[in-house]
Amino acid sequence: MVVDGHCDPAFARVGEIFADNFDRGLEVGASVAISVEGELVVDLWGGHADAEMSRPWAEHTLANLYSTTKPMAALCVHLLADRGGLDLDDPVARHWPEFAEAGKQGVLVRHLLCHAAGLSGLDVDVTIQEMYDHDRIARLLAAQAPWWKPGTQSGYHVVTYGYLLGELVRRVAGVSLGEYFRIEIAQPLNADLHIGVPASELERLADVVPLPGAEVLNLAPGQDTIASRSFARPPLIAAEANTRAWQQAELPAVNGYGNARSVVRAQTPMACGGTAFGVELLSARAVEVAFTEQLRGVDVVLGQPMRYALGYGLAQPEMPLGANRDTAFWGGWGGSMVTVDTVARTCFGYVPNRMLGALLGDERLAGLFGAFLEAQEGAK
Repeated sequence: MVVDGHCDPAFARVGEIFADNFDRGLEVGASVAISVEGELVVDLWGGHADAEMSRPWAEHTLANLYSTTKPMAALCVHLLADRGGLDLDDPVARHWPEFAEAGKQGVLVRHLLCHAAGLSGLDVDVTIQEMYDHDRIARLLAAQAPWWKPGTQSGYHVVTYGYLLGELVRRVAGVSLGEYFRIEIAQPLNADLHIGVPASELERLADVVPLPGAEVLNLAPGQDTIASRSFARPPLIAAEANTRAWQQAELPAVNGYGNARSVVRAQTPMACGGTAFGVELLSARAVEVAFTEQLRGVDVVLGQPMRYALGYGLAQPEMPLGANRDTAFWGGWGGSMVTVDTVARTCFGYVPNRMLGALLGDERLAGLFGAFLEAQEGAK
Protein backbone atom coordinates (compact mmCIF):
# COMPACT_ATOMS: atom_id res chain seq x y z
CA MET A 1 0.00 0.00 0.00
CA VAL A 2 1.25 3.46 -0.92
CA VAL A 3 0.50 5.94 1.85
CA ASP A 4 0.51 9.73 1.68
CA GLY A 5 1.92 12.45 3.91
CA HIS A 6 5.33 12.98 5.43
CA CYS A 7 7.52 11.03 7.83
CA ASP A 8 10.80 12.18 9.34
CA PRO A 9 13.53 9.65 8.46
CA ALA A 10 14.10 8.99 12.16
CA PHE A 11 10.58 7.54 12.28
CA ALA A 12 10.73 5.64 8.99
CA ARG A 13 9.81 2.38 10.71
CA VAL A 14 6.47 3.90 11.76
CA GLY A 15 5.71 4.53 8.10
CA GLU A 16 6.70 0.99 7.18
CA ILE A 17 4.45 -0.54 9.83
CA PHE A 18 1.61 1.77 8.80
CA ALA A 19 1.84 0.61 5.17
CA ASP A 20 2.23 -3.01 6.25
CA ASN A 21 -1.02 -2.86 8.23
CA PHE A 22 -2.81 -2.17 4.96
CA ASP A 23 -0.94 -4.90 3.11
CA ARG A 24 -1.93 -7.39 5.82
CA GLY A 25 -5.61 -6.49 5.41
CA LEU A 26 -5.90 -4.93 8.86
CA GLU A 27 -6.97 -1.49 7.66
CA VAL A 28 -9.62 0.10 5.47
CA GLY A 29 -8.52 3.69 6.06
CA ALA A 30 -6.34 5.24 8.76
CA SER A 31 -3.99 8.02 9.82
CA VAL A 32 -1.05 8.26 12.20
CA ALA A 33 0.77 11.36 13.47
CA ILE A 34 3.53 12.19 15.94
CA SER A 35 4.84 15.45 17.38
CA VAL A 36 8.20 15.88 19.09
CA GLU A 37 9.02 19.10 20.96
CA GLY A 38 5.94 20.67 19.41
CA GLU A 39 6.87 19.82 15.81
CA LEU A 40 4.86 17.42 13.65
CA VAL A 41 7.40 14.79 12.56
CA VAL A 42 4.97 12.16 11.25
CA ASP A 43 1.70 12.85 9.43
CA LEU A 44 0.57 9.87 7.34
CA TRP A 45 -2.73 8.70 5.93
CA GLY A 46 -3.94 6.07 3.51
CA GLY A 47 -6.60 3.62 2.41
CA HIS A 48 -10.27 4.34 1.96
CA ALA A 49 -13.02 6.22 3.74
CA ASP A 50 -15.71 3.57 3.14
CA ALA A 51 -16.14 -0.19 3.38
CA GLU A 52 -16.68 -0.46 -0.37
CA MET A 53 -13.28 1.17 -0.88
CA SER A 54 -14.70 3.62 -3.39
CA ARG A 55 -13.62 6.82 -1.61
CA PRO A 56 -9.95 7.41 -0.80
CA TRP A 57 -8.93 8.49 2.68
CA ALA A 58 -7.61 11.95 1.84
CA GLU A 59 -5.46 14.43 3.71
CA HIS A 60 -8.46 16.05 5.39
CA THR A 61 -10.68 13.00 5.92
CA LEU A 62 -12.22 12.86 9.40
CA ALA A 63 -13.23 9.74 11.33
CA ASN A 64 -15.16 9.01 14.50
CA LEU A 65 -12.78 8.99 17.46
CA TYR A 66 -15.12 7.31 19.92
CA SER A 67 -13.56 7.66 23.39
CA THR A 68 -10.43 9.41 22.18
CA THR A 69 -12.86 12.34 22.36
CA LYS A 70 -12.73 12.19 26.17
CA PRO A 71 -9.30 13.88 26.57
CA MET A 72 -10.62 16.69 24.35
CA ALA A 73 -13.61 17.16 26.65
CA ALA A 74 -11.35 17.05 29.71
CA LEU A 75 -9.07 19.66 28.14
CA CYS A 76 -12.02 22.07 28.05
CA VAL A 77 -12.47 21.69 31.81
CA HIS A 78 -8.75 22.18 32.46
CA LEU A 79 -8.83 25.33 30.36
CA LEU A 80 -11.76 26.69 32.38
CA ALA A 81 -9.95 25.87 35.62
CA ASP A 82 -6.72 27.48 34.45
CA ARG A 83 -8.60 30.65 33.51
CA GLY A 84 -10.42 30.89 36.83
CA GLY A 85 -13.87 29.77 35.73
CA LEU A 86 -13.93 26.88 38.18
CA ASP A 87 -11.73 24.95 40.59
CA LEU A 88 -11.17 21.22 40.28
CA ASP A 89 -12.07 20.89 43.96
CA ASP A 90 -15.37 22.72 43.53
CA PRO A 91 -18.49 20.69 44.24
CA VAL A 92 -20.12 20.16 40.86
CA ALA A 93 -23.34 21.53 42.37
CA ARG A 94 -21.70 24.94 42.84
CA HIS A 95 -22.02 25.39 39.09
CA TRP A 96 -24.91 22.99 38.42
CA PRO A 97 -27.22 23.29 41.44
CA GLU A 98 -29.62 20.51 40.40
CA PHE A 99 -26.71 18.07 40.54
CA ALA A 100 -26.84 18.12 44.35
CA GLU A 101 -29.90 15.85 44.31
CA ALA A 102 -29.74 12.27 45.61
CA GLY A 103 -26.76 12.82 47.88
CA LYS A 104 -24.32 14.26 45.33
CA GLN A 105 -23.46 17.46 47.20
CA GLY A 106 -19.90 16.22 47.77
CA VAL A 107 -19.13 15.17 44.20
CA LEU A 108 -16.21 17.31 43.01
CA VAL A 109 -15.23 18.41 39.53
CA ARG A 110 -12.12 16.21 39.79
CA HIS A 111 -14.36 13.18 40.45
CA LEU A 112 -16.03 13.73 37.08
CA LEU A 113 -12.68 13.94 35.32
CA CYS A 114 -11.26 10.72 36.80
CA HIS A 115 -14.34 8.50 36.39
CA ALA A 116 -14.99 8.46 40.14
CA ALA A 117 -18.41 10.15 40.35
CA GLY A 118 -20.40 6.91 40.55
CA LEU A 119 -22.52 7.84 37.53
CA SER A 120 -21.03 5.51 34.92
CA GLY A 121 -24.45 4.69 33.47
CA LEU A 122 -28.12 5.54 33.82
CA ASP A 123 -30.72 3.99 36.11
CA VAL A 124 -33.15 3.80 33.19
CA ASP A 125 -32.94 2.56 29.63
CA VAL A 126 -32.75 5.21 26.93
CA THR A 127 -32.97 4.92 23.17
CA ILE A 128 -30.34 6.08 20.70
CA GLN A 129 -32.64 8.96 19.79
CA GLU A 130 -32.88 10.03 23.42
CA MET A 131 -29.08 10.10 23.60
CA TYR A 132 -29.16 13.12 21.30
CA ASP A 133 -31.22 15.10 23.84
CA HIS A 134 -28.45 16.49 26.04
CA ASP A 135 -30.83 18.31 28.37
CA ARG A 136 -32.84 15.15 29.07
CA ILE A 137 -29.79 13.02 29.87
CA ALA A 138 -28.29 15.80 32.01
CA ARG A 139 -31.52 15.96 34.02
CA LEU A 140 -31.50 12.19 34.53
CA LEU A 141 -27.91 12.29 35.78
CA ALA A 142 -28.61 15.25 38.07
CA ALA A 143 -31.48 13.33 39.70
CA GLN A 144 -29.66 10.00 40.00
CA ALA A 145 -27.90 8.65 43.09
CA PRO A 146 -24.29 7.47 42.66
CA TRP A 147 -23.72 3.75 42.19
CA TRP A 148 -20.76 3.89 44.63
CA LYS A 149 -19.31 6.44 47.04
CA PRO A 150 -17.84 9.17 44.81
CA GLY A 151 -14.08 9.53 44.94
CA THR A 152 -13.41 6.08 46.40
CA GLN A 153 -12.93 4.07 43.21
CA SER A 154 -13.02 4.38 39.45
CA GLY A 155 -15.70 3.10 37.12
CA TYR A 156 -15.29 4.03 33.48
CA HIS A 157 -18.03 6.52 32.53
CA VAL A 158 -18.44 5.15 29.00
CA VAL A 159 -20.96 7.65 27.60
CA THR A 160 -22.13 9.62 30.64
CA TYR A 161 -18.70 11.29 30.87
CA GLY A 162 -19.65 13.56 28.00
CA TYR A 163 -22.96 14.68 29.45
CA LEU A 164 -21.41 15.38 32.85
CA LEU A 165 -18.51 17.44 31.51
CA GLY A 166 -20.72 18.92 28.80
CA GLU A 167 -23.27 20.26 31.26
CA LEU A 168 -20.54 21.54 33.58
CA VAL A 169 -18.90 23.45 30.72
CA ARG A 170 -22.26 24.84 29.60
CA ARG A 171 -23.04 26.08 33.10
CA VAL A 172 -19.65 27.75 33.51
CA ALA A 173 -18.89 29.00 29.99
CA GLY A 174 -22.42 29.61 28.73
CA VAL A 175 -21.88 27.60 25.54
CA SER A 176 -21.90 23.91 24.70
CA LEU A 177 -18.73 21.90 25.18
CA GLY A 178 -18.43 21.38 21.42
CA GLU A 179 -18.62 25.11 20.82
CA TYR A 180 -16.16 25.87 23.61
CA PHE A 181 -13.73 23.33 22.20
CA ARG A 182 -14.07 24.82 18.71
CA ILE A 183 -13.46 28.41 19.81
CA GLU A 184 -10.88 27.98 22.56
CA ILE A 185 -8.89 24.92 21.43
CA ALA A 186 -9.47 23.75 17.86
CA GLN A 187 -9.32 27.12 16.13
CA PRO A 188 -6.24 28.52 17.91
CA LEU A 189 -4.31 25.26 17.39
CA ASN A 190 -5.56 24.71 13.82
CA ALA A 191 -6.84 21.31 14.94
CA ASP A 192 -9.42 20.01 12.46
CA LEU A 193 -11.40 18.22 15.15
CA HIS A 194 -15.11 18.58 15.81
CA ILE A 195 -17.48 17.59 18.62
CA GLY A 196 -20.64 18.02 16.61
CA VAL A 197 -19.75 18.14 12.91
CA PRO A 198 -21.13 21.17 11.04
CA ALA A 199 -23.14 20.47 7.89
CA SER A 200 -20.40 22.02 5.76
CA GLU A 201 -17.93 19.29 6.77
CA LEU A 202 -20.10 16.16 6.55
CA GLU A 203 -18.82 15.12 3.13
CA ARG A 204 -15.32 14.69 4.57
CA LEU A 205 -16.35 12.01 7.06
CA ALA A 206 -15.14 8.44 6.78
CA ASP A 207 -17.61 5.65 7.45
CA VAL A 208 -17.17 3.52 10.53
CA VAL A 209 -16.52 -0.07 9.39
CA PRO A 210 -17.65 -2.35 12.26
CA LEU A 211 -16.20 -5.73 13.05
CA PRO A 212 -18.86 -8.35 12.19
CA GLY A 213 -20.35 -9.71 15.38
CA ALA A 214 -19.16 -6.77 17.48
CA GLU A 215 -21.51 -4.02 16.35
CA VAL A 216 -22.75 -3.28 19.89
CA LEU A 217 -20.41 -2.33 22.73
CA ASN A 218 -21.25 -4.43 25.77
CA LEU A 219 -18.55 -6.16 27.75
CA ALA A 220 -21.00 -7.84 30.15
CA PRO A 221 -24.12 -8.91 28.20
CA GLY A 222 -26.98 -10.60 30.01
CA GLN A 223 -25.85 -9.46 33.46
CA ASP A 224 -27.19 -6.86 35.86
CA THR A 225 -23.95 -5.34 37.08
CA ILE A 226 -22.45 -1.89 37.20
CA ALA A 227 -20.38 -2.85 34.16
CA SER A 228 -23.31 -4.10 32.09
CA ARG A 229 -25.45 -1.07 32.95
CA SER A 230 -22.58 1.30 32.16
CA PHE A 231 -22.17 -0.11 28.66
CA ALA A 232 -25.90 -0.44 27.91
CA ARG A 233 -27.30 2.79 29.37
CA PRO A 234 -26.82 4.68 27.11
CA PRO A 235 -26.10 2.14 24.35
CA LEU A 236 -23.31 2.28 21.78
CA ILE A 237 -24.11 0.81 18.35
CA ALA A 238 -21.39 1.09 15.72
CA ALA A 239 -23.69 1.56 12.72
CA GLU A 240 -25.24 4.61 14.37
CA ALA A 241 -21.98 6.48 13.83
CA ASN A 242 -22.73 6.49 10.09
CA THR A 243 -25.92 8.51 10.56
CA ARG A 244 -26.17 12.27 10.24
CA ALA A 245 -27.94 12.42 13.61
CA TRP A 246 -24.89 10.96 15.38
CA GLN A 247 -22.36 12.95 13.39
CA GLN A 248 -24.00 16.31 14.07
CA ALA A 249 -24.86 15.68 17.72
CA GLU A 250 -22.57 16.69 20.56
CA LEU A 251 -21.64 13.58 22.56
CA PRO A 252 -18.36 14.71 24.14
CA ALA A 253 -17.45 11.23 25.41
CA VAL A 254 -17.76 9.35 22.14
CA ASN A 255 -18.37 11.28 18.92
CA GLY A 256 -15.51 13.63 18.21
CA TYR A 257 -14.45 13.59 14.56
CA GLY A 258 -10.87 14.12 13.52
CA ASN A 259 -7.78 12.42 12.20
CA ALA A 260 -4.40 11.64 13.73
CA ARG A 261 -3.03 15.05 12.79
CA SER A 262 -5.87 16.94 14.47
CA VAL A 263 -5.76 14.71 17.56
CA VAL A 264 -2.04 15.42 17.91
CA ARG A 265 -2.42 19.14 17.28
CA ALA A 266 -5.09 19.35 19.99
CA GLN A 267 -3.06 17.43 22.59
CA THR A 268 0.52 18.55 21.83
CA PRO A 269 0.27 21.53 24.21
CA MET A 270 -0.21 19.00 27.01
CA ALA A 271 3.13 17.43 26.07
CA CYS A 272 4.95 20.76 25.98
CA GLY A 273 4.08 22.59 29.17
CA GLY A 274 0.88 24.11 27.81
CA THR A 275 2.30 25.81 24.72
CA ALA A 276 2.59 24.52 21.14
CA PHE A 277 2.30 25.73 17.55
CA GLY A 278 2.79 29.29 18.74
CA VAL A 279 -0.21 29.12 21.09
CA GLU A 280 -0.01 29.36 24.88
CA LEU A 281 -3.10 27.29 25.56
CA LEU A 282 -2.77 26.83 29.31
CA SER A 283 -0.19 27.10 32.07
CA ALA A 284 2.51 24.56 32.84
CA ARG A 285 0.96 24.19 36.29
CA ALA A 286 -2.39 23.22 34.75
CA VAL A 287 -0.66 20.51 32.71
CA GLU A 288 1.06 19.19 35.83
CA VAL A 289 -2.26 19.05 37.67
CA ALA A 290 -4.01 17.31 34.77
CA PHE A 291 -1.51 14.44 34.83
CA THR A 292 -1.45 13.94 38.61
CA GLU A 293 -2.58 10.46 39.60
CA GLN A 294 -5.99 10.42 41.31
CA LEU A 295 -6.88 6.75 41.61
CA ARG A 296 -5.39 3.35 40.92
CA GLY A 297 -6.90 -0.11 41.17
CA VAL A 298 -9.29 -2.39 39.34
CA ASP A 299 -11.84 -0.29 37.47
CA VAL A 300 -15.32 -1.48 38.43
CA VAL A 301 -16.58 -1.12 34.84
CA LEU A 302 -13.57 -2.19 32.79
CA GLY A 303 -12.64 -4.95 35.22
CA GLN A 304 -8.92 -4.31 34.82
CA PRO A 305 -6.26 -2.35 36.71
CA MET A 306 -6.17 1.33 35.81
CA ARG A 307 -4.32 4.47 36.89
CA TYR A 308 -6.36 7.60 36.36
CA ALA A 309 -5.22 11.19 36.15
CA LEU A 310 -7.72 13.97 35.40
CA GLY A 311 -9.13 13.08 32.00
CA TYR A 312 -6.42 10.61 31.05
CA GLY A 313 -5.18 7.17 31.93
CA LEU A 314 -1.57 6.77 33.05
CA ALA A 315 0.92 4.08 32.08
CA GLN A 316 1.26 1.15 34.47
CA PRO A 317 3.06 -2.21 34.57
CA GLU A 318 0.09 -3.86 32.85
CA MET A 319 0.15 -1.17 30.16
CA PRO A 320 3.71 0.20 29.68
CA LEU A 321 4.01 3.15 27.32
CA GLY A 322 7.76 3.68 27.12
CA ALA A 323 10.42 4.96 29.48
CA ASN A 324 8.17 7.52 31.17
CA ARG A 325 6.13 5.64 33.76
CA ASP A 326 3.61 8.49 33.79
CA THR A 327 2.88 8.76 30.06
CA ALA A 328 -0.78 9.72 29.67
CA PHE A 329 -3.13 8.17 27.17
CA TRP A 330 -6.66 7.38 26.15
CA GLY A 331 -8.19 5.38 23.34
CA GLY A 332 -11.48 4.68 21.65
CA TRP A 333 -13.63 1.72 20.66
CA GLY A 334 -12.35 0.49 17.33
CA GLY A 335 -8.71 1.40 17.78
CA SER A 336 -8.02 5.14 17.96
CA MET A 337 -5.47 6.34 20.53
CA VAL A 338 -3.60 9.38 21.79
CA THR A 339 -0.57 9.40 24.11
CA VAL A 340 1.12 12.36 25.79
CA ASP A 341 4.64 12.13 27.24
CA THR A 342 5.64 15.27 29.15
CA VAL A 343 9.22 14.03 29.68
CA ALA A 344 10.05 13.28 26.04
CA ARG A 345 7.62 16.05 25.00
CA THR A 346 5.94 13.82 22.44
CA CYS A 347 2.38 13.23 21.35
CA PHE A 348 1.27 10.19 19.34
CA GLY A 349 -2.09 9.82 17.59
CA TYR A 350 -3.69 7.04 15.57
CA VAL A 351 -7.15 7.09 13.98
CA PRO A 352 -8.59 4.22 11.86
CA ASN A 353 -12.09 3.68 10.52
CA ARG A 354 -12.05 -0.12 10.59
CA MET A 355 -13.02 -1.37 14.03
CA LEU A 356 -11.28 -4.44 15.41
CA GLY A 357 -13.35 -4.55 18.59
CA ALA A 358 -10.78 -3.38 21.14
CA LEU A 359 -11.38 -0.60 23.66
CA LEU A 360 -7.76 0.36 24.34
CA GLY A 361 -5.71 -0.54 21.29
CA ASP A 362 -5.11 -3.58 19.07
CA GLU A 363 -2.34 -5.15 16.98
CA ARG A 364 -2.28 -2.27 14.49
CA LEU A 365 -1.65 0.24 17.24
CA ALA A 366 0.84 -2.05 18.99
CA GLY A 367 3.06 -2.17 15.92
CA LEU A 368 2.89 1.56 15.27
CA PHE A 369 3.47 2.56 18.87
CA GLY A 370 6.29 0.06 19.23
CA ALA A 371 8.03 1.54 16.19
CA PHE A 372 7.53 5.02 17.64
CA LEU A 373 9.17 4.00 20.92
CA GLU A 374 12.07 2.33 19.09
CA ALA A 375 12.67 5.53 17.14
CA GLN A 376 12.70 7.52 20.37
CA GLU A 377 15.25 5.17 21.89
CA GLY A 378 17.39 5.34 18.77
CA ALA A 379 17.46 9.12 18.91
CA LYS A 380 19.01 9.17 22.40
